[in-house]
Amino acid sequence: MGGKVFIVGAGPGKKDLLTMRALSVIKEAEVILYDDLIGEVVEVLKETKAELISVGKRKGFHKFEQEEINKMLANFAKAGKKVVRLKGGDPFVFGRGGEEIEFLAKEGIEFEYVPGVTSAIAVPGVAGIPITHRDCDPAVVFITGHEAKERLNWSALAKLNATIVVLMGLSNIEKICTNLIENGKDPNTPVAVVEKGFSSEQRVVDGTLKDIAEKVRKMNVSPPAVIVIGKVVEVMRTIAQAKRS
Repeated sequence: MGGKVFIVGAGPGKKDLLTMRALSVIKEAEVILYDDLIGEVVEVLKETKAELISVGKRKGFHKFEQEEINKMLANFAKAGKKVVRLKGGDPFVFGRGGEEIEFLAKEGIEFEYVPGVTSAIAVPGVAGIPITHRDCDPAVVFITGHEAKERLNWSALAKLNATIVVLMGLSNIEKICTNLIENGKDPNTPVAVVEKGFSSEQRVVDGTLKDIAEKVRKMNVSPPAVIVIGKVVEVMRTIAQAKRS
């Protein structure tokens, strides 16, 4: 009998933010291939009887290439195993989950998508930044920081009346800000960088397009971090001011 692969979102790293469905399939899994950015959810994995395989990727270091991960998922499923592919946030928000289900479909392997709370929304939220607000920009754009020099249309992005949320963009933050300013975005546009959201090490760096890169450098901010660009950052400032008064 063939196995099945569950493409599961671990959410922003807190155990109690796992969905009920995610927790259920994790407990029943025979093999779990998991990413690095799952926070304290790794403690849940250790309570299972599953074979645990770390396949996380960090900038400049990949334990396994994506093609190898795809093949492992397929091979375990073909051996009749119940397999969980666990990813930080949501698998379909810059998590390469789409590539994995394409591969599994071509191999004729059954799979199920289990959504997770994406860090693109949750991490700004825990810092007091709602990515939408009635008094702010009427749209939201999610971008990956890996595309800072490549496929993004910076001219269109700079002119768009929208909040911009950047994932995996910390190493390219200076280039991202420069591209937006050079293409017409106001250098004084508010920007916040939320470092290690939902952890005891969480920090927020508050600035503007023209100075946030330097502030991040001086504060030695390290990944993971979510960058929020737009007027919604002012909501965080309003909340902070209210708490001080």
